[in-house]
Amino acid sequence: MEWLVNILTNLTSGTYIAHLVIAYALAISLGVKLGKIKFGGIALGVTFVLFVGILVGHISNTYFGIDYKAATGDTMAGTPQIIKFVMELGLILFVYCIGLQVGPSFFATFKSGGLKMNMLAVGIVTLNIAMVFALYFLFFNNGEITDFPMLVGVLFGAVTNTPGLGAATTTVNTLAAEQSWSVIPDIASGYACAYPLGVVGIILATIAIRYICKIDLNKEREQLRKEVESNPHATPKHLVLKVTNYAVINKTLEELRNFLNREFIVSRIIKGEELIIPNRETKLEIGDEIHLVCTETEAQAMTELMGEAVEGKTWNADTDKRNYVSRRLIVTKETMNGKTFGQLHFSSVYGVNVTRVTRNGMDLFANRNLRLQVGDRLLVTGSEENVERLSRVVGANVKHLDHPNVGAIFFGIMAGIILGQMPIPLPGIDVPVKLGYAGGPLIVAILVGAFGYRYKIASYMTTSANLMLREVGLILFLASVGLQAGATFWQTIVAGGYNYVWAGFLITTVPILIIGLIGRLKMKLNYFTLMGLIAGSNTDPPALAFANQTAVGSDAPAVGYSTVYPLTMFLRILTAQLVLLFFMG
Repeated sequence: MEWLVNILTNLTSGTYIAHLVIAYALAISLGVKLGKIKFGGIALGVTFVLFVGILVGHISNTYFGIDYKAATGDTMAGTPQIIKFVMELGLILFVYCIGLQVGPSFFATFKSGGLKMNMLAVGIVTLNIAMVFALYFLFFNNGEITDFPMLVGVLFGAVTNTPGLGAATTTVNTLAAEQSWSVIPDIASGYACAYPLGVVGIILATIAIRYICKIDLNKEREQLRKEVESNPHATPKHLVLKVTNYAVINKTLEELRNFLNREFIVSRIIKGEELIIPNRETKLEIGDEIHLVCTETEAQAMTELMGEAVEGKTWNADTDKRNYVSRRLIVTKETMNGKTFGQLHFSSVYGVNVTRVTRNGMDLFANRNLRLQVGDRLLVTGSEENVERLSRVVGANVKHLDHPNVGAIFFGIMAGIILGQMPIPLPGIDVPVKLGYAGGPLIVAILVGAFGYRYKIASYMTTSANLMLREVGLILFLASVGLQAGATFWQTIVAGGYNYVWAGFLITTVPILIIGLIGRLKMKLNYFTLMGLIAGSNTDPPALAFANQTAVGSDAPAVGYSTVYPLTMFLRILTAQLVLLFFMG
């Protein structure tokens, strides 16, 4: 058994690969397992890998003299570089997949009410940074080079944003190398100190807003219901029309839909005395009576295009709900790529409700501005006939999605790395700014996700492939950071790390309370939407889960979350670097 002990306790040239693999495997497997345990109804998820990695690093350093961050002596000297490579590779994979996820909805979120909510999210991000500077100058400026970077680590633990930690870590390492710092701060220690109470703080601040503003949850639900009912685009119009326009005869329904560039459904046609159920190849003839569904806003136009309304008849063919089903449909038709739900009118025209969109493992709200992407999974409810009709519209052919576009993914990563290493001179900064290993791939991925369909750039990955790639990247990054931080984590706590706990709590709660009250009292946002906005501004899934539980059946939290999430994620990663470069560059 001596050989096994040697692998576990030594980092020599003959055993260092086996040792590192075991260390990573232990941190990841145990961290993922423990991350599923709920504390007060809240689970930390894969973030627990960081804490287990810290524990493994601490034990290795304390009992076996192994320091993963500064290997010396007979220890394999290249070990820190190996861990750094794994850390950066994991970060790149994770961030690129995040970019592909948020890209399709990134620019659409700035329209209409989305602009207002994104401005509030920007306010939270800005105040988070302002709190960091205030706390630094008031309490944490001890004249050490590590003071400010450590507080930046606390910031990203407080707002539960791991990609921001990754970007900040890369920037700190770059600055340390360029400026020859005597000590490289373990900002992951600050992150770890602030993270647990950060999760709790987001929820507590949200609850505090409710009681400060004396919000009645039932009234908020009623308000949302009235807003939905008053939306003309969501209201179906049932028409019985007689075909009298010679311009539409001998044309199939599919040809008419493409020619008119309007969404409508013809569910029944009476030809003479015969009632038929049409399909896309059915042709119209003069005198046909058609049972047509369209949006309320287009009812007049459809009547004029087809002929004339038949008075005294009502349309109720699909009101029988005995055949209603709930089914998941996968978007596989390239023609659906880039179209918004507002353009497709699934509810008013196709007679189905899309209750959820799953993209790359993330549930999105099907709002009017959300653009469909090949590979999206739609949870739809409606009559079996209408659901089947919609399945033909979106494709639903899973064989088209069997193989992910691995080549396109890594080509995008390559372009992102090149962009990230491009020096960008800014006034007032001696060192040119670089987007880095996080910012470059993120921007490229967002652009590919948002506009790739226009240029036939394949960005689709199966949901399982995206989740796997993203999770592997994240846990490799967290495990690497934890292993290297473990050697000095306890010293950080003893030297005053507990101060990072209360500092992180203030960074979390103060901006939420200020912006939350502005959003409620000044901008009159619905409380459930505001809860989702706060969760999205902190990229915090546990806070969204709490909001969904509070809203009980309302999609408003998901609307707020998905509206601000793309911009917030982008800003968190970018500001992580800019703050450090401006202050310490």
